[in-house]
This record gives sequence, structure tokens and C-alpha cells, in this order.
Amino acid sequence: MNIHDVIQHPLVTEKSNIGREEQNLVTLAVDPRANKHDIRRAVEGLFDVKVLDIHTMRMHRKSRRVGKYMGRKPEWKKAIVRLAEGHSIEFFEGV
Repeated sequence: MNIHDVIQHPLVTEKSNIGREEQNLVTLAVDPRANKHDIRRAVEGLFDVKVLDIHTMRMHRKSRRVGKYMGRKPEWKKAIVRLAEGHSIEFFEGV
């Protein structure tokens, strides 16, 4: 798997911001087919940081209703990456 295809986008929520500030955690949405080795290789290669630990979880499909029509949101995978001390990834610098 190509390292540019593994990471889809960062997840910026209140909980992920607290983890980033207090425990040096970065939360990312990744390709559902990627495993922990692929995610580690992609983060270290793209952002030039040292990864200590990775936790992954599959987020299940959710039903959505628009008027009388029922649909489903796609399932996706979330990765919580712990970075070594002194390393950081800044997604929104100067915002």
C-alpha cells in the first residue's frame, strides 16, 4: 500500500485536541485496509516523526435518513498515534 493512500485526513475534535496537548497523541482517519505497520510507515515517512504506539479502531456504518429515503454512511478506520517526546505534527499552523 502506498504511504500517500494510507492517511486520509486528520480528525480534529475536542477530545483529540486534549490528547494532542496532554499526551502527544495524533488522531487520523486512515484507509480501512491499512494495518498498524502501514500506518506507522506512512506517519514516519510523511511527517518525519518517531511513532511510539498506534491504536486502531473500526468505526461501523451508521444509518442516515433524508426525507423518506434511508441510506448508510460508509465505515471507516480511526488511528490514534502516540508520538515520541519532542516530536509533533501541526496540521493547522497559524490558524
